Amino acid sequence: MASIYQSIEILSKEKGIDTQIVLDAVKDAMLVAARKQFKSNEELVADFDERTGNIVIYTVKTVADPVVDPVTEISLDEAHKYDKAAEVGGQIRIAKPTEALGRISAQTAKQVILQKVREAERENIYSEYSGRVGELVNCTIKRAEGPDLVVDLGKTEARLPKKEQSRLESFSAGERVRCVIKTVDKTGKNAGVLVSRAAPELVMRLFEQEVPEIYDGTVVIRGCAREAGERTKIAVLSRDRDVDCVGACVGMKGMRVQSIIRELRGEKIDIIEYSEDPVVFATHALSPAKISRVAILDSNEKYMEVIVEDSQLSLAIGKKGQNVRLAAKLLGWRVDIKTEEEKRQEVEATMASMAAGTPLSVLLEHGMGEHILELLFAAGVGTVEKLGGMTPEELTGIEGIGEELVPGIGEAVNSYYNQLDARQQASTGAVEAAPDAAAEASADETASPAEATAGPADGAAEATGEAGEPPTDESDTMKSSGLSAEE
Repeated sequence: MASIYQSIEILSKEKGIDTQIVLDAVKDAMLVAARKQFKSNEELVADFDERTGNIVIYTVKTVADPVVDPVTEISLDEAHKYDKAAEVGGQIRIAKPTEALGRISAQTAKQVILQKVREAERENIYSEYSGRVGELVNCTIKRAEGPDLVVDLGKTEARLPKKEQSRLESFSAGERVRCVIKTVDKTGKNAGVLVSRAAPELVMRLFEQEVPEIYDGTVVIRGCAREAGERTKIAVLSRDRDVDCVGACVGMKGMRVQSIIRELRGEKIDIIEYSEDPVVFATHALSPAKISRVAILDSNEKYMEVIVEDSQLSLAIGKKGQNVRLAAKLLGWRVDIKTEEEKRQEVEATMASMAAGTPLSVLLEHGMGEHILELLFAAGVGTVEKLGGMTPEELTGIEGIGEELVPGIGEAVNSYYNQLDARQQASTGAVEAAPDAAAEASADETASPAEATAGPADGAAEATGEAGEPPTDESDTMKSSGLSAEE
């Protein structure tokens, strides 16, 4: 026990902990062990005796006259044995024999000390490394724990889990590697420092070290998407018009980027010029594929459609969808890639579906607002017939359409159908009136030929009378007629 303070100092230096923290931990451990050994309700305190260098356990009692509770109180006469200046109401401390602490109590004290020291060590590590997340650090592989690796950071150890390692890499004990600090946790299962070789920040920090233009701020890294061991896409932007951001990162004959590729064990790296325009940025991000055109379908939801030639589709998608997946991660948009043929077929199908029914635009004449029309179009409702067959629940399921808009939509649809019924009824009345008109026309046509026939007959008779020998008077005429009749 005489060298206990020296042991505390040695432990403090080894763990990098304040001596007072370790001393307080030892005091707490001694108190726990004493309570476990003496098994009493006495008030105990631990104190460091600088003269002897030992930790002394005291029981604290209040001077009372008379004594009511012997456990916590002591008589004045008894108190004078320990302190001549003791008075009623004061407190005295009586030393307890620490030699009486047994093996079990000592083991308990050891566990408490280790726990306190571990907590203090974690607190120190957290305060030192929590502000260094994303920083590039040099590590030494210390040992393997299953698939994970334990690396030495100098002041502490850190974990390099299997999922934070590149599939192209394998390390052995004693090998030096460069990692980035990913997380620092004070408590829990993953307490301590966790480093990574698979994070995009590793590539960004390596470019900052290799490219002076990035280090001095002339070229800025605006984003990085990575699939460790496979491919990385990094977007850069130049703040100086005379500096080519992509060329600066590639370096003379590719020396700068090649050194990073060697560090990453041959991982492919695409360096892309950043643009504020998402259409232009998407065209760059999907390289090496050549993009025909880009259409933004929903700027709020960040959804775009990319059209490519048939020969460029596999290049744009990449191996197992890797190229478009990394591009979408870099853009922060949802990307849908289609060929020219697929787009043409889609447009034809849309036109055919629109032609098969009445377009929704006719409902503008019946009180439907344009913004509602746009919401319905976006949801794939393109005809009045389809809209009329939807239930109120289906309508409210469309984004942007609430229950308060459903009655207005129903009124517009009903108004359209009422107008359509009125037109059909008017058409039916016109068809029924048509046969009567045709009958009258037929009667008129029948009478006219008869009159027309009679006309020429009379005329012919008159013409005949004029051409023959006309009778001199009526009697002659009658005689002639009579003669003719007799004959």
